[in-house]
Amino acid sequence: MVAGCGSAARPDLWGGAFAIRVPTPTVAAAWGGALDAPAAVYSVFAMPVETEIKFRVENLAVLAERLAAAGFSLQTPRAFESNVLYDTPERTMRARTEILRIRSYAGRWTVTHKRLPDVGPGEDTHKHRVETETEVADGAAMAEVFLSLGLVAAFRYEKWRSEWTDGQGHCVVDETPIGNYAELEGAPAWIDRVAARLGVDPAQYITLSYGRLFDLWRQEHGSAAEDLTFAATGEALEPADDAAVQLPR
Repeated sequence: MVAGCGSAARPDLWGGAFAIRVPTPTVAAAWGGALDAPAAVYSVFAMPVETEIKFRVENLAVLAERLAAAGFSLQTPRAFESNVLYDTPERTMRARTEILRIRSYAGRWTVTHKRLPDVGPGEDTHKHRVETETEVADGAAMAEVFLSLGLVAAFRYEKWRSEWTDGQGHCVVDETPIGNYAELEGAPAWIDRVAARLGVDPAQYITLSYGRLFDLWRQEHGSAAEDLTFAATGEALEPADDAAVQLPR
């Protein structure tokens, strides 16, 4: 069963752009405790318009030390993350700068849709997207629904992710098959302030998606890999057998 179905999933009833991510403890309390909401990882919460930047990480241990010194605490320890993007066979969603994603991470399944904001740029110094996300009980079943509707699994990507927070925003640290990256997500001024504390210059900001970074990596390395997975790229950080999640395609 998909959390967030029905009127709660209709933006016209809620005044436009928003992000839905339920169940959460707040929602459960509002519904009289009807939802058994487990302890949530960061990925189940967001602002109506997601604002973020990426930057390359040369040394994971140094970044962890700087995050701790900047007042961050580890919220979700390192866990394997698997993602599949769905689209029409003609890649209609990609042409509109939208994504529809099923993610498995830290024992949870989420379905996410991202699109450009109604007002303002999609990218300036930072990246901006309207994000709607909800938790689902069975990602494989959700994938079957997408396939039955005529969508296809267009792109797979995976990484090892850990999540940090200072109570105002989040930093996620990703070990991907094409290198290590971190993302800062929060208000633009917060992003710039934290980036400076971490020693990241605005010139180092990256607003590209992992899909686009993978395209550039393939061009640079002459790779024929179609998915950003450890197996496809031949990298050594293979997930354990019980960590990899295979969705139908």
